[in-house]
Amino acid sequence: MRDVVNAYGRALLSQLHGRMLLLSIVPFILSVLVWGLLLYLGMQPLLDWLHATFTEYDGFRASGSWLSSWGLAALKTVVVPFVALLLLLPLMILTALIFMGVAAMPFIVRHVGGRHFPALEKKQGGTLLGSVAMALRCFALFAAIWFCTLPLYFVPPLALASQVLLWGWLTSRVMAYDALADYASEDERKQLMHDRRWQLLAIGVVSGAAGALPGLIWLGGAAIAVVFFPFLAAASIWLYVLIFIFTGLWFEYYCLEALARQRAAAVEKDITHTA
Repeated sequence: MRDVVNAYGRALLSQLHGRMLLLSIVPFILSVLVWGLLLYLGMQPLLDWLHATFTEYDGFRASGSWLSSWGLAALKTVVVPFVALLLLLPLMILTALIFMGVAAMPFIVRHVGGRHFPALEKKQGGTLLGSVAMALRCFALFAAIWFCTLPLYFVPPLALASQVLLWGWLTSRVMAYDALADYASEDERKQLMHDRRWQLLAIGVVSGAAGALPGLIWLGGAAIAVVFFPFLAAASIWLYVLIFIFTGLWFEYYCLEALARQRAAAVEKDITHTA
């Protein structure tokens, strides 16, 4: 795990670079524009549908009873907005993750690779479409598991642990692909993601834990005062983008160092066999 810690330190220093701070602007603007339009057109219909569903299936009584048992009876009036925000949160993070891959990761790759791994050969084993496809494919599996874990929200510590693990897995899969897309061949990427899967998952889990904070702030604040929702959503998106940029740097440093060692080991093995 020493390589994971070393990559963390290098990513932290790079995060403070002015270019990396400016890099957060484009994914943030794209996410805000997309979600501003979607929320303007769809937020009220979503609330109306959830209200009708709760009324039809006696959801208000059940949720009110559960909240009262936890001493949170005052929150009964914001159950519907809270559920709406809970459903929207994964999709909002997904768009930030995709925009990161499209708008930010190419700059991160050039920044890290050009400055710290100039001798590493680029084999172009990944593509932009491949990055988006990887994000969507992993998110589809993530969403299926996430919906199955929704009952865990009745036990908040278990819910938080499950979300951190899920986001850690999703982040590790998507970010590792983006980090290696330019430099690794397809076979090299698959081998590295298999051989280093636990280290990559560890980076993803730590990043997922950090990414849980803006979500909790957003859900808590917006559920209590829905009128602040657009501002809290924008602030949360910006925090997510900053966290994703740091995560991208962390994955980039770790993956390129791992790739360099993997190639060196392959060359040494070839020499040994030849000798």
